[in-house]
Amino acid sequence: MIIVAFRNFICFIGLLLASPIICIAAFCIFLEDGFPIFFKQQRIGKKEKPFTIYKIRTMPKNTPEVGTHIAEQEFKLKTGVFIRKTKLDELPQLINVIKGDINLVGPRPSLYNQTELRNARSVKNIFDAKPGITGLAQVLNYDMSNPLKLAEIDNIYINNQSFKMNVIILMATFFEYPKRYLRKKFIK
Repeated sequence: MIIVAFRNFICFIGLLLASPIICIAAFCIFLEDGFPIFFKQQRIGKKEKPFTIYKIRTMPKNTPEVGTHIAEQEFKLKTGVFIRKTKLDELPQLINVIKGDINLVGPRPSLYNQTELRNARSVKNIFDAKPGITGLAQVLNYDMSNPLKLAEIDNIYINNQSFKMNVIILMATFFEYPKRYLRKKFIK
C-alpha cells in the first residue's frame, strides 16, 4: 500500500511539473485542429476489464478507432507528430496510473477490436498483469502490427519483471543505451 501511495504521489508531482508542457501541447493541437484536446478511448486492462485511457490527441478528429500503427500512416497532425515523437501525448496517462487502471511499466493496453492481439495475449496470460504507459515491447519497437511477436515480448516482460527492469524500461523510453541493454539481455 505504501508503494502505491508513493507511486501515486510521484505521478501527481509529475502531472504538476508537466502541466505547463501539457498546456503548450494542448494549445498547439487547438490551433491546428480545434477541440477536443484530449483523447479518451476504451482499452483492455487487467483481467480484460475495460477502462478509459487518457492521452493528448495527436491525430485529426475523424481518425477511426484502429491501432496506431495503422492510423499513423494516414492520419497525422503536424504538431501531433512532434508531440508523439517526444512522448508528450502519454503524460495524461499519469491520471490512469493514479486511478489504478495501469502502471508506469507493463504491457501496453490494446483496443477491443484487435482480436488477433487479444487472442495471442490470452494464450500467454498477458491479461493477468496490469498494463502500463510504457513497456518492454514499446521500447524495443514492437507494435501491434505483429500481434504474436508483441504477445511474446509482453510474456518476456512478465516472466522477468522486477523493480530494476522497470527502471531500465522507464529510462529506455527516453534514452537509447538502455534499449540496447534490454535487447541484448532479453531478445535472442
